[in-house]
Amino acid sequence: MAPGARPLLLLAVWTLAAPVLRGAGDTGDGGWQRRGPGAPAAVAEEERCAVERRADLSYAEFVQQYAFSRPVILQGLTDNSRFRALCSRERLLASFGDSVVRLSTANTYSYRKVDLPFQDYVEHLLHPQDPSSLGNDTLYFFGDNDFSEWASLFQHYSPPPFSLLGTTAAYSFGIAGAGSGVPFHWHGPGFSEVIYGRKRWFLYPPEKTPEFHPNKTTLAWLQDVYPTLAPSERPLECTVQAGEVLYFPDRWWHATLNLDASVFISTFFG
Repeated sequence: MAPGARPLLLLAVWTLAAPVLRGAGDTGDGGWQRRGPGAPAAVAEEERCAVERRADLSYAEFVQQYAFSRPVILQGLTDNSRFRALCSRERLLASFGDSVVRLSTANTYSYRKVDLPFQDYVEHLLHPQDPSSLGNDTLYFFGDNDFSEWASLFQHYSPPPFSLLGTTAAYSFGIAGAGSGVPFHWHGPGFSEVIYGRKRWFLYPPEKTPEFHPNKTTLAWLQDVYPTLAPSERPLECTVQAGEVLYFPDRWWHATLNLDASVFISTFFG
């Protein structure tokens, strides 16, 4: 099994209509950016995005140019404004605050799991990454979702309109603090959409194994290893903005870094 590969979970689709109302806490950042005295400076975006952005991509172009060969960032192919409204901090806490979520350690292998109520995670663990903390000391909400419990939310998500023949799609939903992320790992192909915040991606093709320590955070790698890399050794990288979707092909190495407190959802193919 590939480093960091996670078992794919099938989405159970239930129907539960819920009106979307704009509450007092529903701001442009969904209420996720908890700024105040002593708040750390934002992690910087990359100097130059090396991943192509496409807003007019057809399925034939996707298969021929990207599906099996290189990443691409998709823009404007779906309308997830309803899903985005349901993912505000206020609405998620109201709907799922008592739900138990499973957290993974933020290292390459993510072996250790911790279960706790979603509200406890949001109120006590959703804080900026400590640069001195190791990956197995950092808990990260990503994947391992109970789809029967979260189905009323996921049914409102519209994934990118492209699929891969012979595969089954599975969702993975996550929320993480500024400076957090997952170190380099690889698995099957998929899409990752940012709902709130910004997520910086670092990608290498399958034949080019990156230099990294599996138990050091992406933030530590960016601070300690990245500056030492020659230009030819640096990864493809780009910051995916809210509303954009990154596609990564099969077996591509990738690491992620949330530049803000971020809400995101991935569609994995297996």
